[in-house]
Amino acid sequence: MSSPVRLALLGCGTVGGDVVRLLHEQSADLAARIGAPLEIAGIAVRRLGRDRGDLPVDPALFTTDALGLIKRDDVDIVVEVIGGIEPARGWLVEALRAGKSVVTANKALLAEDGVTLHDAAAEGGADLYYEASVAGAIPLLRPLRESLHGDRINRVTGIVNGTTNFILSAMDATGAGFAEALEEATELGYAEADPTADVEGFDAAAKAAILASLAFHTRVGAADVHREGITEVTAADVASAKAMGCTIKLLCIAARNTDAAGRETVSVRVHPAMIPLTHPLASVGDAFNAVFVEAEAAGQLMFYGRGAGGAPTASAVLGDVVAVARNRLAGVHAPSESAYADLAVRPMGEALTRYHISLDVADRPGVLEAVAGVFARHEVSIATVRQGPAGGGPAGRGEDAELVIVTHVAPDAALAATVRALRGLEIVRSVTSVLRVEGGL
Repeated sequence: MSSPVRLALLGCGTVGGDVVRLLHEQSADLAARIGAPLEIAGIAVRRLGRDRGDLPVDPALFTTDALGLIKRDDVDIVVEVIGGIEPARGWLVEALRAGKSVVTANKALLAEDGVTLHDAAAEGGADLYYEASVAGAIPLLRPLRESLHGDRINRVTGIVNGTTNFILSAMDATGAGFAEALEEATELGYAEADPTADVEGFDAAAKAAILASLAFHTRVGAADVHREGITEVTAADVASAKAMGCTIKLLCIAARNTDAAGRETVSVRVHPAMIPLTHPLASVGDAFNAVFVEAEAAGQLMFYGRGAGGAPTASAVLGDVVAVARNRLAGVHAPSESAYADLAVRPMGEALTRYHISLDVADRPGVLEAVAGVFARHEVSIATVRQGPAGGGPAGRGEDAELVIVTHVAPDAALAATVRALRGLEIVRSVTSVLRVEGGL
């Protein structure tokens, strides 16, 4: 067996602690798979005095000098699980340029400035692995980067945030509003004290950028992703979706398109959407993640599992560590970043989608004709219309009524302009709900 492969671990929180435990519990198996034992050279933390329970590690390995640890000659691989942009970016660039391979779970950094990390890896001849950055334990990125490399991926649709999926699943199951479901998620530990990154879609948008970059061989950053969260989803929206045989999910959607000039482009977006109960993603409940991939030769593929948590994420981290360590012993490196396609990212206004629109309108003759005229002027075709009394009261007595309209596919800009025009109609009391519809309803 070869000499030990030594790791510098940056961060020892929930994920870092589980990485240490798995390294300890599976040391013999990991050594057999790699052909050399794995050893921890040091663990960089913010505070040395923190109680870390029964963590199976020598306290002498802890340090607050992350950069000094990275620069040590006896460090072969740097494992980063602290998150954030800085100082993580500077540390990882230092490691990669020095030829030390990096395993990271840092989705925010990869989406914000993955270009710098990939360039540093190429400069130093090092590996950059990040399976744990998108969907926890689910093996997803390596299939996109390697297994499907001989295919053409056309679309990736996913539920990639467990917190929002738990909240929406709870709203669907109980009829609760957003605030009540968020409170339950917080009590159960699914939501952070500050849930903004999850419920406003920032977390999912970072993951969407990473998925699109791999799927379409194009550099896509967080700024390229259209983002909307779930804070405006109401119990009435969920009930309306149920009435249509749908459920509401926060989706990340990355799709290959052709623009008006015939050029290939990509669109990347994160937003809540109605999907039919027959769609494979509709049954993904609780805090689980799932990603649906559509490729030309392979067809439809589904990846499902726990997308967050210390142990699942640590499992993905160690999978990358094994791959990187084996590469090191073999004297080879993984394929570098594939961004040869360099496709333009389409603005959200050009993305093709469908809308579900609920209106409170005056209950009098000519209302439906006036509303339909607004859709026609914006070249948006109506698929279905459902009319009923507003608030469940009696209809046809000069009171307000509710119109629920589902459109055919149209550019998002035309759909949004239609909604704005509807708000300006005298007969429209209010636009009570607007949700996109995906999945072939």
